[in-house]
This record gives sequence, C-alpha cells and structure tokens, in this order.
Amino acid sequence: MDNATALVITDPQNDFLSPEGVAWGLVGNSVTENNTVANIGSLLQAAKASGMPVFVSPHYYYPTDKDWQFGGAVEQLMHDINMFDRTGALSLDGFDGSGPDWLDEYKKYIEDGETIVVNPHKVYGPESNDLALQLRKRGISKVILAGMSANLCVEAHMRELTENGFEVTVVKDATAAAQHPELGDGYAAALVNFGYIASKVIDTTAAVAEIS
Repeated sequence: MDNATALVITDPQNDFLSPEGVAWGLVGNSVTENNTVANIGSLLQAAKASGMPVFVSPHYYYPTDKDWQFGGAVEQLMHDINMFDRTGALSLDGFDGSGPDWLDEYKKYIEDGETIVVNPHKVYGPESNDLALQLRKRGISKVILAGMSANLCVEAHMRELTENGFEVTVVKDATAAAQHPELGDGYAAALVNFGYIASKVIDTTAAVAEIS
C-alpha cells in the first residue's frame, strides 16, 4: 500500500462493540454476524505491521452536550442512555473501562503513541472534528474506512471524506449497525449507500491483503 493511504476507524468503543455496552441490544446481532470486533482488530494489526498510519475518530459527549434542544431518533437515544458520556472535555475521570473507552483488545494499537486520535465527532460525521485536517497535514489522500456504526458514523464519514476529495474504500464486514423493529436494518441500508458512493467496497480479507 502506498504512503498516501491511511486506515480510519470510527467509534471503536465499548458502548458499540462490547456486550456490556449500552447499545449492544441494538447492534449486537449485527456485530456478531459480521465478526466485526475481530475484523477491526485484523485491520489494526495489519496496518501497524505495515507501517500504515492509523486514525481514530471517536464519539464523545460531555455534560454540556446534554443541553442540546433537538436531534434525530438515534441521536436522542444516545443521550437518553448516556452513550459515550465522559465527565468533561478536559477530564478522563472514570474513563478507563467505561462505555466511551476503547475496546480492550484495541488498546495496544490505539495507545501505542503513533495512532492519531482526532477530536470527537458529535453527531455522525467528521465535519465537527479535525480528521480531514489531520489527514491532509500528513499527505493522506486515500482512506480505508471501518468501525461503527455502518449507516451512521461510518456512512457519514464516507460521505464527508468523499466530498473533501479523498478516495474512500469501505470495509463492509469491519462494521455493523442497529437492527430496530421500527427504524429498520441499518446495516442493510448502509451496504446500499456504500456501493453507490465509496470508491471501493471490500471485505476484511481483501483489505488486509491491500494493507500488507
């Protein structure tokens, strides 16, 4: 893989990917069916082994975000169930092992002093964080994208990065999404849009081969 390519992972956090996470009841089946946790791990391992830059775009809410006066259905749900809640922007009190913390098996990759953890996104896309800036400053023009959640943060990142001139490859089985009885299957919806918008849609095996 050329040095203009980076791996970008959205929301590799307990609240999405751990059975103890607050969203597991909605996303657990999809995460399990896709083998999402292991597949993200494989991407991280391959990127580190090859020297590919890794970027993480996390999702955090601080106490002041509770004052928002409107939002969509899932956005409101996240606030209601205290998803990704931290004690403050300048504090890590209670962070270790909490819902917004990284999944334990990813910490050796994310906390190695080399992974770039950008500012948090606040709804779904990277418009409110510095991901594009951090990529551009390092000469990155191509992104391999994975993480949670498929039809929300992953799709929003895909769309915004595409609009900003990045070549985006989505790893379709290194993500998952909510399956809701009224709102529908988020993963199925995302696959359609990945196919329409992304430069390429591949599985983890193909992505690891490209990275390596």
